[in-house]
Amino acid sequence: MQITETVAEGLRREYRVIVPAGDIGAKMDSRLREVAGSVNIPGFRPGKIPLPLLKKRYGASVRGEVLDQTITDSVQRTVSEKGIRPALEPKIEIVSFEEGRDLEYKLQIEVLPEVKPPDFAAIALERLVAEVADTDIDTSIQRIADRRRAYESVGDSRGAESGDELVVDFAGTIDGQAISSGPTKDFRIRLGAKVLAPEFDEQLLGAKAGSHVGVTVTIPETHPNEEMRNKSAVYAVDVKDVRAPQPITIDDAFATTLGVENLAGLKKSVGEQIEREYGQIARNLLKRRLLDQLARDAAFEVPAGMIDREFESIWATVQEAVAKGGLDDDDKGKSEDELKSRYRPIAERRVRLGLLLAEVGRTNNLSVSQEDINRAISTMARNYPGQEARVFEYYQQSPQALQELQAPLFEDKVIDFILELAKVTDRKLPAADLVKAAEEYREEER
Repeated sequence: MQITETVAEGLRREYRVIVPAGDIGAKMDSRLREVAGSVNIPGFRPGKIPLPLLKKRYGASVRGEVLDQTITDSVQRTVSEKGIRPALEPKIEIVSFEEGRDLEYKLQIEVLPEVKPPDFAAIALERLVAEVADTDIDTSIQRIADRRRAYESVGDSRGAESGDELVVDFAGTIDGQAISSGPTKDFRIRLGAKVLAPEFDEQLLGAKAGSHVGVTVTIPETHPNEEMRNKSAVYAVDVKDVRAPQPITIDDAFATTLGVENLAGLKKSVGEQIEREYGQIARNLLKRRLLDQLARDAAFEVPAGMIDREFESIWATVQEAVAKGGLDDDDKGKSEDELKSRYRPIAERRVRLGLLLAEVGRTNNLSVSQEDINRAISTMARNYPGQEARVFEYYQQSPQALQELQAPLFEDKVIDFILELAKVTDRKLPAADLVKAAEEYREEER
């Protein structure tokens, strides 16, 4: 086999590959002899069919099979001999392949770049640590109590007040036409919670059980139905009952209803949960800052084909958001070219970071263990009480889902490895300031 490099520009390689006709002929004969043992031709015993007859009957189909295998083998040999690592599937262009003559084809390969990770010890980062105050814990417990609060009917003795729960039937119209979702029955609204719209709550204040109220609201511009956005909707509301919230005492007895021994135990449990939640916010912020710094410092060429593939994935999501009216505020009003100009650099950044993290993982023998996978599935299964077995079965039967689960696990393992080497200093601050810092950083990234 002859392998001649014809192009070596950046990460692009092209080769002219020639496989001698004799090699192809030998493979053809070998494959036809295999076929002879499994076919029946009248007048011949299995395995004793003359080669010329086999070629006449099965040569065309075997020829395509041999071509595919020959190209696969020769591509692998080319990659091995040239010592290259393909970034994507190689592209093949057949130049000539005629019976009795050499096979010649062009091989185009985009190779992975040489990735040199930076000195992680020189990276300095600040990790924000939320201080959970007693008031944070008390507020969280109060929210739990509010969700479990009982309500009792006041009949028509008084009008509805903020905090009351109303049981209503309602139906809406826009421009005199009924809203397609139709009437809603026995809907519960807690005034002040703003579940539907602020105007809805405000216009029901003072309503009594048995009353009929007309409510007018403006459909928000974020509504999934584009034709309804910013239009006035008129709702006919029948108030069936007004229920007042009942007092609830947060004490040891309340704690036991939540499966905790006493109030002290409830506060400890809630405090730990809050710390975990804020800890995740802090970790995500630290991770984003690290990835931003790595993206700035990683100076290597990125395969164009990988960028194209990543951009296609991103662009499909953008187009879906456009169709559903779910574009981010920053993207609304932008032309297609403007959106593409924004998201293509994001695709390049993702590929660049992916190559860098993959190289760090490869050179440091980092991998996702079965134990890591099982732990992640168990965590996810806890979100589906009573269906844990189905969650495990889903991942066992779906290799693609399992791969999608492994990717973030591997990324986090590499991130943890880098953070262990970097200079990370902790700074404590109130929990609200941590949330604000995370939101501000997210806005800066837009």
